[in-house]
Amino acid sequence: MRIGIDIDNCISNFDDTLLKEYLKHDKELRNTGIINESPEYLRRGMFDWTDEEENSFYNANIENFARKLKPIEDSSYYIKKLKNDGHEIYIITGRNNGEYTNPNELTKEWLNKYDIVYDKLIFTNAYDKHAKTEVCLENNIHLMIEDSTRISLDLIHNGIKVYTMNTRYNQKEQTLDRVSKWKEIYERISKFNKKEDNQKVNIILDTDIYNECDDQFALSYLLKSQDKFNIEAITIAPYHHDNNISIEEGTDKSYNEIIKICNWLNFDWTNKVFKGSTDYVVNCYNEENDAVNKIIEIANKNDKTYILAIGAITNVAIAINKEPKIVDKIEVIWLGGNSFLSKNNKEFNFKQDVQAVRTVFESKVKLTIIPCKNVASNLRTSIYELEHFLKGKNELCDYLCQRFYNDGVHGIQERRVIWDISVIAYMINKEWFETNEVSCPNINDDTSYELAENSHKITVVNYLNVDKIYKDLFSKLGEI
Repeated sequence: MRIGIDIDNCISNFDDTLLKEYLKHDKELRNTGIINESPEYLRRGMFDWTDEEENSFYNANIENFARKLKPIEDSSYYIKKLKNDGHEIYIITGRNNGEYTNPNELTKEWLNKYDIVYDKLIFTNAYDKHAKTEVCLENNIHLMIEDSTRISLDLIHNGIKVYTMNTRYNQKEQTLDRVSKWKEIYERISKFNKKEDNQKVNIILDTDIYNECDDQFALSYLLKSQDKFNIEAITIAPYHHDNNISIEEGTDKSYNEIIKICNWLNFDWTNKVFKGSTDYVVNCYNEENDAVNKIIEIANKNDKTYILAIGAITNVAIAINKEPKIVDKIEVIWLGGNSFLSKNNKEFNFKQDVQAVRTVFESKVKLTIIPCKNVASNLRTSIYELEHFLKGKNELCDYLCQRFYNDGVHGIQERRVIWDISVIAYMINKEWFETNEVSCPNINDDTSYELAENSHKITVVNYLNVDKIYKDLFSKLGEI
């Protein structure tokens, strides 16, 4: 889980320190003392100071106060435990609000002094109630620990789970999910995470990974998104180019490629990777193979399994032919063919095994298609963008950049489409996509679609948000 944590009043004892300093100054000012024990905020209405007196004192001393802050009891210990448990810690503070000369340096020194571990430190403006929400959405934060009522409510309104740290100044809002101690936070996150694990969707990735370069990005993206997925299997789809490499040889290369990426990302591939079909349904191939058997086994085991198919859909078609009952227990997301408005589907995944496509279409399995031309084709990027975001981050990122530049099939290219990440991104966040539900078309002899009116329904993607997909991809791959 990716956890966002505010600093002041969540990790540090900000209000306690501020109140102590305000009481000292009040004695020097008029020695009136506290006139309101329950103000909405300490800086407004607790003392009889004018706004000018309060602002002047606060602005002149806030950096000194920040250096005096102490960590809340056990905060360092339990944040470290959360990180050791595999969570990603994002410190998200509102200190970029004009009150600090160098908020970055001051904050890093304080976090280091008190051994607060984290993966990323992000600064926002505390006076903009939506700023942290934008950061959480951009960085896929699953849970935010916050003390501000208005910021908590804005986060919740935008679908982000929030634990609000209980303070004397946020008591009026009764709807907040409050926490008081770091031990409680840790225990609740641990229970929540177990519940989330049970809610992960079961995934089979069916890939022709050594075909070019995009499957490597897709597998890496999937492995970096395991907070959402229970990866049951990675099955190898057939592919063939006119380069004197047989399907069997391509399958072996794909197998080794999968193992290499799994090792880079510390994913235990034992009993997870299975070689598939060595010919196509259109050639009357219908033989037993490990991938097909595993698809059937996993489908029968689970209530629901998603098959993410980013190559020829042969393995899926044969599995359905062998065990038709699995159509009620699987959902297929397939990158293949072109827009329904296109005159033909002479696209690699489609044209390799047109009969397999017919089999899947006619099976009435729950199906989502991401067309290549005019949809996934928008995922074009360049070696310059890849190197800007990924090069030098780690060995995998360097390899992906090299593979992109020369995939071994199409020669050196500075710009390409990384098609296959579309399927992974669709499962990560469907809000990045626009879809239509249509009657399943027929497939003509020339591979064009013949639109039907009364057929069973399938889902077709007609738009994807390129910027959000690449932002998420680069963010995850660059964190290794």
